[in-house]
Amino acid sequence: MALAAATTLLGGAMYANANAASVTPDPSTSASPTTPGSTSPTNPGSTSPSTPISASAPEPTGTAGTGSSVSDVVDAANAFLKTLDDDQQADVLLDFTQANAVAWSNEACGADCRVGIELSTLSDTQLTAAKAVVEAATGTGTDTGYDQISQILAADDVLGETDSSYGSGNYYLAFLGTPSATGTWQLHFGGDQLAVNLTYKDGEVVGATPYFAGVEPATWTDDGTTYAPLSGMHDGMESMLEGLSDDELSEAKLSDSTTDVVLGPDEDGDFPDTKEGLAVSELTDDQQQLVLDAITPWVEAADDTTAASTLSTYKSELDDTYISYSGTTALDTADDYVRIDGPGVWIEFSVKDGVIDTSQLNYSSVYRDHDTDYGGEFSFS
Repeated sequence: MALAAATTLLGGAMYANANAASVTPDPSTSASPTTPGSTSPTNPGSTSPSTPISASAPEPTGTAGTGSSVSDVVDAANAFLKTLDDDQQADVLLDFTQANAVAWSNEACGADCRVGIELSTLSDTQLTAAKAVVEAATGTGTDTGYDQISQILAADDVLGETDSSYGSGNYYLAFLGTPSATGTWQLHFGGDQLAVNLTYKDGEVVGATPYFAGVEPATWTDDGTTYAPLSGMHDGMESMLEGLSDDELSEAKLSDSTTDVVLGPDEDGDFPDTKEGLAVSELTDDQQQLVLDAITPWVEAADDTTAASTLSTYKSELDDTYISYSGTTALDTADDYVRIDGPGVWIEFSVKDGVIDTSQLNYSSVYRDHDTDYGGEFSFS
């Protein structure tokens, strides 16, 4: 698959450190980072050349995630850490606190609203290793999991050609807690169109949310290949709504218009007390399958084993799940909005006009779980 955008990282005033990766650490002088609970590799020396280079962003190559085991994710994390010097490790290895966990946003606010190490500061070798961590941790589907993530970053490079505050180099990676097959920690990755929060405990994924996925432009073509990272999410929601009768649509329609996702950044734990819309229990088996199909692309952001288990749970909860929408059912006009809200699952999909290119649509979506956001480690009541 061809590149969706230029791979040279773009930087504005907020990202003036884009060439920091040209510094070659000296393994003989390295010391363990001071972050509590961290396990510093004994050989943090980078293999990057001593002359300045321009790091390349992760490319939308169509490669899906590897669907690896947790131990493989830990191995990839440790391999990445070994490419970093002490200062870089200190940026990556952070405490698993509520403040660090909720530090994600869908705004182009850089380090002001995020934690971790910025991709634009990494050498090619380091960036490849960072990419391998995300790849090992995410799903193997087309337009879901790692494939979707790489395309979202490429979309930011498209925006970066117009506005340098955007770009795949402006994404951040952190490990909250020490990567381990026995302890509790989180893989924390994202930027203005993406937030990945995968929480691990005793060798299992105990939380795959919040997961924010957005894109602008919604579609674009590069070198003869058309990209549409959120097409599966959009089409699943549209098919779900199209499967409803007029009476069911009337019951599902929200009384007020919703112009953006409700439970985006800084809205942790603010689930409505009362579910709104149409009860899935009132639907036929075929209609309920459309609801489950609509849920699937978000769940498949996580590794395949976790996705299958989570989807099975949400299927068992369909009778207590509700769907609602505002705007039109085609999801092709600004302020179109749709929601799925169950005992566990919470998914929103919002259509807006483009921010950088107003002739294009901007899709925003958020996937949360009432019980397992951030692995259920924090109380937001």
